[in-house]
Amino acid sequence: MKVMLLVPPGGYFAERWRKGSSMPPLGLLYIAAVLEKDGHDLKIVPADILQLKFRQIQDMIRHYQPDIIGVTSTTENRFQSFKLIKKAKEAYPQALTVLGGPHASMAPEDCLAHLPELDVVVIGEGEETMKELCARWAEKADFHIMERIDGLAFRHNGQIKVNPRRAPILDLDALPFPAFHLIPFEKYNFRFEVPGQGLLPAINMITSRGCPFNCNFCATPINWGRQVRMRSPANVLQEIEYLKDKYQVDVFFFFDDTFNANPKRVAKICDLIIERRLNIYWKCDIRLDLIDRPLLEKMKKAGLFHLSFGLEAGSERVRNEIIHKKINIDDFHRVVKWCLELDIIPNAFFIFSHPTETWEEAQETIRIIEQYRDQIEGSIAILHIYPGTPLEKTAKELGVLPPDFSWARPHPPRIITLPTAQGDVPLFLHKLTWSQVSELIFRWSFSQRKVSLLDKIPQVIKNIRSFQDLWRYLIMLVVYCRLKLRKFFQKISPLLRSRD
Repeated sequence: MKVMLLVPPGGYFAERWRKGSSMPPLGLLYIAAVLEKDGHDLKIVPADILQLKFRQIQDMIRHYQPDIIGVTSTTENRFQSFKLIKKAKEAYPQALTVLGGPHASMAPEDCLAHLPELDVVVIGEGEETMKELCARWAEKADFHIMERIDGLAFRHNGQIKVNPRRAPILDLDALPFPAFHLIPFEKYNFRFEVPGQGLLPAINMITSRGCPFNCNFCATPINWGRQVRMRSPANVLQEIEYLKDKYQVDVFFFFDDTFNANPKRVAKICDLIIERRLNIYWKCDIRLDLIDRPLLEKMKKAGLFHLSFGLEAGSERVRNEIIHKKINIDDFHRVVKWCLELDIIPNAFFIFSHPTETWEEAQETIRIIEQYRDQIEGSIAILHIYPGTPLEKTAKELGVLPPDFSWARPHPPRIITLPTAQGDVPLFLHKLTWSQVSELIFRWSFSQRKVSLLDKIPQVIKNIRSFQDLWRYLIMLVVYCRLKLRKFFQKISPLLRSRD
């Protein structure tokens, strides 16, 4: 089969990829590697990196004439993915159009119901499902075969059908390494700044899938499952050595949801890196209560320079009763202290505007951020609503989303999004006002040395789509000016008092 896999022109919308650097699409690269191993003819089109317009993509489709066209989707970029499916079917109607990725997995029926050009949705892990789909479609291009393929949703004769989910891949070591050779790797300009070393070439890896925890806003348990499946340390090291030699990279971003879900495995990976003297730098995301000082010291010795972890909320009630994070604040302070002592950059994740979170409780979060001013990297977000999560159900119960909300239709004006920051994802606003949320955002920005909100103004103006959007940005402007004036008077008040 001739298979074309595409990333839509808008890319993934994450703020960190706005400065000329981006991360290769591991999901598509794993699927491509499996299909290529089966003998299929593969073409990956990262339209974002190649800066392709939809018309140019259509020309490529007509020239290649693929049997199957697969498009990846996130909730942030879903409208770009939907448009790409429409343009693909318009360019080459004979092709089977397939939508995959996190958003499609979480809202398959919604996608099919509102996108007539879409034939099939792949739910969850795509490797085995796409492998079976390609094999069966090559034998007989008939929609009746879809009924026997787990992990698919499809439309046939006007009816939407959702098959049982496919069992997760237990032996991740059996998967081939991602097909980086099918993308223009050098165009990604993927780099990280390592203290004392400057900007170094980087690459992304995933060493496990799944997360055993159940935060109310998180889509990972839906996409990957709560059963954590892990690659062996030997297999991880084999890929590290291969990628380092093949692509001359110095930095590895372990893109696992919880890299330290099994601390003993992390220690073994570190031992192998140290024994083989690989001289690499790496970063990862961890859970705070699954790490101790000796393990962190070993990670540092093996090349760890940047450590991310989620606290989400300063309030213990919000963090543990609403989010279900089940994290002790003492663990947070302890890990930050260890990182600072070991010269590891601590990057903490915080979220504002949780269900039932009051202004007083939100203050607990911002005070923690301000407490570590210039000592930690604080990554913040207004709470995003994703399909299929417990938070989506809560949002509908509380009226934040209407009961008949569709992820495939343009939002009604009262649905709040900040597309400039992170794509077209509805924000959860419950107890906090927009003015209060704006104050929290600006107080966070004042605490971060590398953050400037002024360079976002052109993108903000570009993404104003309604009077409601304009009104919200005007409120933000007023709040910003008020806080700046407050800081100015706080600065000069000692001088005024000394004159008196």
